[in-house]
Amino acid sequence: MSIADNKKAFHDYFIEERFEAGLALEGWEVKAIRAARVQIKEAYVVLRRGEVFVIGMHVSALPTASTHIKTDPTRTRKLLLHAAEINKLVGKVERAGFTLVPLDLHYKKGRIKLEIGLAKGKKQHDKREDEKKKDWEREKQRLMRVRA
Repeated sequence: MSIADNKKAFHDYFIEERFEAGLALEGWEVKAIRAARVQIKEAYVVLRRGEVFVIGMHVSALPTASTHIKTDPTRTRKLLLHAAEINKLVGKVERAGFTLVPLDLHYKKGRIKLEIGLAKGKKQHDKREDEKKKDWEREKQRLMRVRA
């Protein structure tokens, strides 16, 4: 079940490969995410010293659950991946010029997971071409419905 999507990522990047990562979260963050008070639109993923972090993911604190602690809505959160996956990501990002972007925040077996994508940036003409394809597919579907 999806909690938050990053539709902007599919507009700005070609997604080559996807990885599913766990998140190191605090208790108030889990409660806020379960209440769907999270946004990943402006977030990005970085590699530091062999670890993967998500930066800019905004989690709004619940007024009832976060009264006794000081909350930071956009703090850097660690992503939990296997060592082999991290090594693969390091190689692709540093040598091949790929970028890591968060795609989807969702539940899996009661846990909160973040799907990240290994992506290449789109040029402006690529974005226009994708829009034309989407428009044509929409138009085709509309024509098929009218005829049926």
